[in-house]
Amino acid sequence: MLKGIGASEGVGIGKARKLLEKPIVYTDKAPADTAAEKERLRSAVQTFCEKNEARAARMDACGADGDILRGHIAMLSDPYMLSQMQESIETGVCAEKAVETVCDMFIAVFSGTDDELTQQRAVDVADIKKQLQKILLGIEDMDLGCLPPDTVLIVEELTPSMTVELDRENVAGIVTERGGRTSHAAILSRSLKIPAVLSVENALTLIPSEKELIVDGGTGEVYTDIDDATKARFLEVQKRFAEKAAREETYRGKPTATKDGVPKKLYANIGSHKDLEAVLASDAEGVGLFRTEFLFMDRAAMPTEEEQFEAYKAVAAGLHGKEVIIRTLDVGGDKDIPYLNLKHEENPFLGFRAVRYCLKNRDAYKVQLRAILRASAFGNVAVMVPLVTRVDELLAVRALVEEIKAELDTQNIPYKKDIQIGVMMETPAACMIADLLAAHADFFSIGTNDLTGYIMAADRGNADVGYLYSTFDPAVLRAIKRIIAAANDRGIPCGMCGEAAADPHLLPLLVSFGLDECSVNPASVLSVRSTLAELDRKTCDAIAQKALSLESEAEVSAYLTSL
Repeated sequence: MLKGIGASEGVGIGKARKLLEKPIVYTDKAPADTAAEKERLRSAVQTFCEKNEARAARMDACGADGDILRGHIAMLSDPYMLSQMQESIETGVCAEKAVETVCDMFIAVFSGTDDELTQQRAVDVADIKKQLQKILLGIEDMDLGCLPPDTVLIVEELTPSMTVELDRENVAGIVTERGGRTSHAAILSRSLKIPAVLSVENALTLIPSEKELIVDGGTGEVYTDIDDATKARFLEVQKRFAEKAAREETYRGKPTATKDGVPKKLYANIGSHKDLEAVLASDAEGVGLFRTEFLFMDRAAMPTEEEQFEAYKAVAAGLHGKEVIIRTLDVGGDKDIPYLNLKHEENPFLGFRAVRYCLKNRDAYKVQLRAILRASAFGNVAVMVPLVTRVDELLAVRALVEEIKAELDTQNIPYKKDIQIGVMMETPAACMIADLLAAHADFFSIGTNDLTGYIMAADRGNADVGYLYSTFDPAVLRAIKRIIAAANDRGIPCGMCGEAAADPHLLPLLVSFGLDECSVNPASVLSVRSTLAELDRKTCDAIAQKALSLESEAEVSAYLTSL
């Protein structure tokens, strides 16, 4: 058995088929005619955009998220990226080399983080680079639309452009050597309902072609030696999973509530205004986390107020009155943006990041807050402040918002007068002063990813200490309980926008603690709603009491997963 990351739930049974792409080779010769070379690049870009728009339309037609590919078109259409490629050609390189140089620059920026969502941008740019170079060189893509039935595709890394070409009727499962659960390829696999296991080390070497495999996209396990009993067991699992998916679908359009009738809010997390369609398709009741830092990437300068306003407005208006919580710029730490000229720090996660950076760069922060306030006139917008550790940080943001409100009033520009301002609770300091913050915040949202890392003093990207990074650790559970209790005592809503909010094993504890809202990946919305509908407070209280009495992460994990 091989082990990887379960990225798309379900069980696939079929024969291995390897996708081995040949390396792209070209000769970097100085173009005889620079203008003609620029035109060759322009033509390739146009072809790229046309092909990917057609692919996106096919994704939309089958119920998947075509906007992921439209995001690639927008990225390549960015004037800065194109101008950099053209300037590279002017220095005497061919179009293929210009594409490689500029794309590799962006890949290096995005790859140099520990944040999986940011790293995904590197994968997207690498996909763009490969597609563009193939177009320039006249290399045809491999035909993934004519695979034999019951194929388990084995590939180094699945890109969105590959995923959209798959014949989903014949693909039983996907196994890759690289990639994570939040990658765009993983998201597309989930939307296409293809079981996928990513980051299986040396999969292309270890798995023989035509070998019968069982792919468990939930546990991340790939079975290579299958006897009749094992196959029969997984055929039964496959049947139960299909029944579960059908049962979850029955919750579409229904309000989110526990078994004993306690209403809950069920929101979705997004990284761009381009993710709006995925939110609407998921049946989410709003957006609990709009990560704005991606507006500041892929470019050479700070986005203008108008650019930010249009992005925020698109989501606010598109949700038709449903709440959208916009997190202000969370730069620094693992998210470096070159034009911001952040200093190198020995420990950036404990350094000059998020609200610390924003309050020291007041003019740029005002631009973002002003854009958010203007967008609030078009929908139900709230503001969330990341990495708060002191009350005075929250008060400083509130004062700045009031200053902007006065300016907008003077200019007769509309905005939501009672816009809510909340805190992303993700630091031990915020946990310890949760009662004090609750007196000045309109809501809390627990960011379990950073909170877990800070509470456990463990970097989840460091293999030597990765075993410490678990939301099930008693210390983390107590921190979550304390934060929710402080919000409940003050009468303000408390949500959770970290990955843990979609964990079915953790949900009973969150119900017991009194969490009001879960914000999850759009693909997880119906699953979370169906799980909550099976939980009642009395049972959850008993589960929480038992879990909190245990002394180790292993004990808690074993107990919760046994239920």
